[in-house]
Amino acid sequence: MVTVITNAFPSHSIYGEETGWHNRDNSLIPNHFIWVLDPIDGTSSFVGKDSSAFGILVAVIYNGRPIIGCIDHPILKLRWMGIRGRRTTVNSEQVSTMDCHDMAKACVHLKGPNYNDDAKQGYDCISSRVAKKFFDRNCIAYGELASGFYDVVVDCALDPFDFLALIPIINGAGGVITDWQGRELLWSPLRMIPEGGFKIVGGSCWKAHSSTNCSSTVL
Repeated sequence: MVTVITNAFPSHSIYGEETGWHNRDNSLIPNHFIWVLDPIDGTSSFVGKDSSAFGILVAVIYNGRPIIGCIDHPILKLRWMGIRGRRTTVNSEQVSTMDCHDMAKACVHLKGPNYNDDAKQGYDCISSRVAKKFFDRNCIAYGELASGFYDVVVDCALDPFDFLALIPIINGAGGVITDWQGRELLWSPLRMIPEGGFKIVGGSCWKAHSSTNCSSTVL
């Protein structure tokens, strides 16, 4: 991916989980494009028994905000595309999040509560109030949120390359995605990664998003 991007856009910066930085100095220039890559999100699923729970993530950042996001699953042949200002698609077909009217009937996706303390707190803040819970589908959970399979996704321990591609996808499908305190997810090369990683919540709508109450239990 790095070679393809560099050949097409030689002045753009690239930040990859496996490759690190290319053209990092350019990334500090205002109005500059940064590509953020994760070649395998969900490595344990990729090498384990659940080959449906991994994906390739690509984001394009402009002035700190993701303007393009892609989740690609090469085995299932699924590709979610989010472009700022446009409707999200999967395999070129438009998708939308579901409307959540009652959290007691909601389906949520969570990181397994034994992963770390944040995952346990995220689980505790919502698990007893919903109908169905699903776990550990990595980036594919956000594609499924955009496609109307979940009402809420609560996640933690994330690096920038784990979530930046997800933002245009969720927003373009009608959903909401922020950190646990409800703040917009922005990123620049100068921003420090919080201790323990970023904590995010995605909702099918504002009502579902605000019903998680993660910010009241995790500060």
